[in-house]
Amino acid sequence: MPTRTGVNAPDLAERACRIRRNALRMGEVQGQGYIGQALDIADVLAAAYFHAMRYRPEDPGWEGRDRFLLSNGHYAIALYAALIEAGIIPQAELETYGSDESRLPMSGMASYTPGMEMSGGSLGLGLGIAVGRALGLKRKGSTANVYTLFSDGELDEGAVWEAIMSAASFKLDNMIAIVDVNNQQADGPSTAIMAFEPLVDKLTAFGWFVQRIDGNNLGAVVAAFDAAQHHPEPQPRIIVADTLMGKGVPFLEQRDKNHFIRVEPHEWQLALNALDAGKPA
Repeated sequence: MPTRTGVNAPDLAERACRIRRNALRMGEVQGQGYIGQALDIADVLAAAYFHAMRYRPEDPGWEGRDRFLLSNGHYAIALYAALIEAGIIPQAELETYGSDESRLPMSGMASYTPGMEMSGGSLGLGLGIAVGRALGLKRKGSTANVYTLFSDGELDEGAVWEAIMSAASFKLDNMIAIVDVNNQQADGPSTAIMAFEPLVDKLTAFGWFVQRIDGNNLGAVVAAFDAAQHHPEPQPRIIVADTLMGKGVPFLEQRDKNHFIRVEPHEWQLALNALDAGKPA
């Protein structure tokens, strides 16, 4: 049977915490990485995989599954953490992250990893690929949805706006996009590199059903997925998720630059301890 769990706030919070723990443990293997992003997007991934999406952990290629396309391939550590929590990737593989012959390379590769629907890394391409997948599924008569995650830095790319326009033109009501607005990219604050606000007004004008939420509030994330799934109009849906880099680990939240970070050997356990201290009772 497909997996789609009901709303259970304590369970989802625990899932999100374990996703963060998985990401930190993978990061420790390399001593560095895109840890800030993994921590900030964990709540969205918990709600996606344990509330919103249909899939079969034992059969990642099941034709009736909802697809989750990771455009920002450097977030792969976050998605692996969710796929491990979902039982699609064995827990034991966590220790192989980024190593030779591993199925968990540092940037997402669909040819290597169960549950990875596209190869990412060249930013700005995922939303266009998702448009093609959603259009193909619709023409096949499938009831599956296409979820796609991309970053606010990708809003710099013209191809993203072409995909935004085409999704509305094709009336892709089987597409639910999430843009992670953490206001950081490699060159600095995303809003300073390329002014994309007012984002909600722009996306609405392009013909999308738009919700803007606190992406680190699980209740808000769940409600947004529910509203996106049940929105009655024939248009694509997007959730603008404002998130905090390093969420759940205060000393990482406070770093000025945490797009790609090195964590000192003694800090990994401190980070895990911080997560445990902050998780719901």
